[in-house]
This record gives sequence, C-alpha cells and structure tokens, in this order.
Amino acid sequence: MWSAYCGQEKRSACRAGSSAGHPSKPWEHATFIYPFLTRGRPFPLQLLFFGTLFCIYNGFLQGYYLIYCAEYPNDWCTDIRFTSGLLLFLLGMGINIHSDLLLRQLRKPGEVTYKIPQGGLFTYVSGANYFGEIVEWFGFAIATWSLPAFAFAFFTLCCIGPRAYHHHRYYLKTFTDYPKSRKVLIPFVF
Repeated sequence: MWSAYCGQEKRSACRAGSSAGHPSKPWEHATFIYPFLTRGRPFPLQLLFFGTLFCIYNGFLQGYYLIYCAEYPNDWCTDIRFTSGLLLFLLGMGINIHSDLLLRQLRKPGEVTYKIPQGGLFTYVSGANYFGEIVEWFGFAIATWSLPAFAFAFFTLCCIGPRAYHHHRYYLKTFTDYPKSRKVLIPFVF
C-alpha cells in the first residue's frame, strides 16, 4: 500500500497500488488458503465458489474505483488518514490471521467437536477473527478514503457482527465453563 501512494502522480499512484494486489491479500487468504487449512468437517465447495465470486466482484469494484475514479495528492502517503488507515489495516489483518490460526488449532485432524477458542484476542472476545476483519477493512477504508471502501467496511460490520453475536450466544449456551467476562466482538465494550 505504501508504495502505491508515495512519489507518484495522482491517478498513476492508484494504478500502481491496485495492480500490486494489496487489498486482495486478505481476500485471497480467506477464500483460497483458510478453507484448505481447516480441520474437522469438510469445507463446502459451494461456499468456496460464492466466496471466490464475491472476492472477484468486490476486488473489481475497489480496484476500478482506485484506478479510474480516485485522485490523491502527491503527499497522500504522509496524510494522517493514509498512515492511520494503513496501521489499522495491518493490525486487523494480523489479528484476523492469528485468530484463524488459533481456530484451526482447536481440532485435531478428523475431529468435529466444538471447543472454546483460547489465546490472543479470544481472551477478550468470542469473535476475535471477526473483530480483526472489521478493523482491517475500516483501516483500508480510512487509508483509501473512498466511498466504496467505506461501504464495504460497513457491510462487513453488518454481516459478520451478527455472526459474532450468534457465536457468542452459542458458546454461552453450549459450554458451562465459557468465560462470562468475554465480550462478543469489541474487547471490553460489546
């Protein structure tokens, strides 16, 4: 992302950034890598297919906007929106990948029983992976300062926020030893 906006002209900066594929890295991880690393029940091919379609469509919309519509000043890489957004994006991506790793390690190969996630942000929230993804995409939206990115971040929150809530309720109902102090999605808040 950094090289996408530094020292280049307004529109060519966007072309360089989108062609580098930086926004697609988390999508690639979620769509192509994570499903093949999970243990337990097989990952449905239909979900993989629709996830791939969604990633292609959303990536096209984000890339199209950045290449053909967005204009950034030459000093955008020093703007507080870009630097704070980039830091949030990287933080969220790290949380998301680490949380997915912890979830994958819950089960031994072939095991299908549910277990309580432990460690990382799972110490504080039931949906640590969802929290990471939301932070990631709000960071991307701030860094690009674009309506399509903010719309995607908002809809990410609207789609996976309720999933975190339902997972939290399920854990509380299923496991009598589930930590009562653990929040749903946002550490110490909700």
